[in-house]
Amino acid sequence: MTEQKKTKFSNKRRIEELVQAYTFITPAIIIVGIFFVIAIFFSIYLSFHNVNLFTGQYKFVGLDNYKRLFNDPRAMTALKNTARFALFVVPIQTIIALITAFTLSREDIKGRKIFRMVYFLPTLTSSAALTFIFMFIFNVNGPINDVLIKLGIIGKGINFLKDPKYSLPVIMAMNIWSTVPYFMTIYLASLVDLPKSLYEAADIDGANSIKKFFYITVPYLRPITTFVLLSGIIGTFQMFDQAYIFSNGSGGPANSTLTIALMVYQYAFGQMNTMGYASAIAIVLAIVIFTVSRLAEYLNRER
Repeated sequence: MTEQKKTKFSNKRRIEELVQAYTFITPAIIIVGIFFVIAIFFSIYLSFHNVNLFTGQYKFVGLDNYKRLFNDPRAMTALKNTARFALFVVPIQTIIALITAFTLSREDIKGRKIFRMVYFLPTLTSSAALTFIFMFIFNVNGPINDVLIKLGIIGKGINFLKDPKYSLPVIMAMNIWSTVPYFMTIYLASLVDLPKSLYEAADIDGANSIKKFFYITVPYLRPITTFVLLSGIIGTFQMFDQAYIFSNGSGGPANSTLTIALMVYQYAFGQMNTMGYASAIAIVLAIVIFTVSRLAEYLNRER
């Protein structure tokens, strides 16, 4: 076979492989293009219009939807609730997941495989089911009030579900309890690759478990911690289903559980002619998530 024929055959085979490869990924490209790329640009387009979904009319209003957002007290309340939720949940769930993973990674812990399985069970439960469970636990006649009354801490049951002071903290507790096992598993998977020689060298130097944790484990897991923080920030800023079920879609009591994601749903599907405003809120939420995520990544960057 001549050199020219070899080159021609090689090029033909390469083209066939490229066609085959793009054939396999075409369905994914179509799905991503329709439900992500086109959806994003269409949402941006809607944010500059007043939209009537029943008549299909689009009226260009420029930046009016964005101006309305920053002058809307309810939107500011939703942003405050969302920021407060993220500020408390993300650090706490990260710290607990890291400490739990470090503890369960030690070989001297008996029954650690059973503990890992038990701790991971909340992750397997649906968010809706967990919400109903916590609503039962924190009910006026629920187990939490019973324990507090028997201990003499309170005289009568606290209405955690209807009191604005307690409603959002209850959702925070539920979110932490349900997300810690997932992030703990990520930390555990990373700790498997941590060189044992580092701990052995620390033992020779007389380091205790606390010093090993802060001077070996934490620095080694810094890239994983960045991933956990970013995932936590994105998840908390997008928190919707728990607030929706908890408040029956109203964001109550007194807008104490109203989040940005829930507000987007309310304006997009709960009221007429507000799809444009809902799109503007969604775009601003995306910008906030991106900014906060980049800030967290910068602060936790590797030295």
